Amino acid sequence: MRRVSVVGNSGSGKTTLARRLAEQLGAPHVELDALYHQPGWEPLPADEFRRRIDALITRDAWVIDGNYSAVRERIWARADTVIWVDPPRRVVMWQVVTRTLRRAATRAELWNGNRERWRNLTTLDPHESVVMWAWTKHREYRDRYTRAAASADHAHLRFVRLRSRRDVRRLLDAQPACSDRNPE
Repeated sequence: MRRVSVVGNSGSGKTTLARRLAEQLGAPHVELDALYHQPGWEPLPADEFRRRIDALITRDAWVIDGNYSAVRERIWARADTVIWVDPPRRVVMWQVVTRTLRRAATRAELWNGNRERWRNLTTLDPHESVVMWAWTKHREYRDRYTRAAASADHAHLRFVRLRSRRDVRRLLDAQPACSDRNPE
C-alpha cells in the first residue's frame, strides 16, 4: 500500500484516516478539499485542478482523500488501494453535524481562509450545507463505490471497505510504522 485513495461521504472520517495512514506510511497526505476550495469558497478551475493532481500522482507514495469525479479516474489509475470509509448514515450525520457545529462555533479555518458558517446548519440546499450534502449523497456514494469495486476497470485496485471505527483501527494497526518500513 503506497498510493492510496481514501473516499467516503462527508463526515465519514476519511480525512482523519488519510492523515493517520499517511503518517504511518511516511507518505504525503493530500486533501482534495484543500486544493479545490479557493479563498471565498471559489472552486479551483477544472483544468488547474487536474493539472495539480497530475503533478501529485507522479510521486511514488501518497494518500489522497476526497470524492471529486473530475479527478477520480486520474487518481485511481495510479493508485494501488482505494479505502472506502462507509459507516452507517446515522454515524455520518452525527459526525458531520458535530464537526460543523464545532467549526462554526470556533471559526476554525478550513482551507485558504474559508470557514464554516452557521447557515450551513440551517439551509436545505446541499450545495450550501455540508450536512444536507452528507444526507443526500450517502446512498449515491454507496452505489458508486459498490459498482467501482466490482468493475473490471478497477481490477488493479485493492478496495478496502471500512464500516466502523473498529475497522479503521484494524486497518491502521495492520500497517507498519514508517520507521519500520525505512530502517536507517
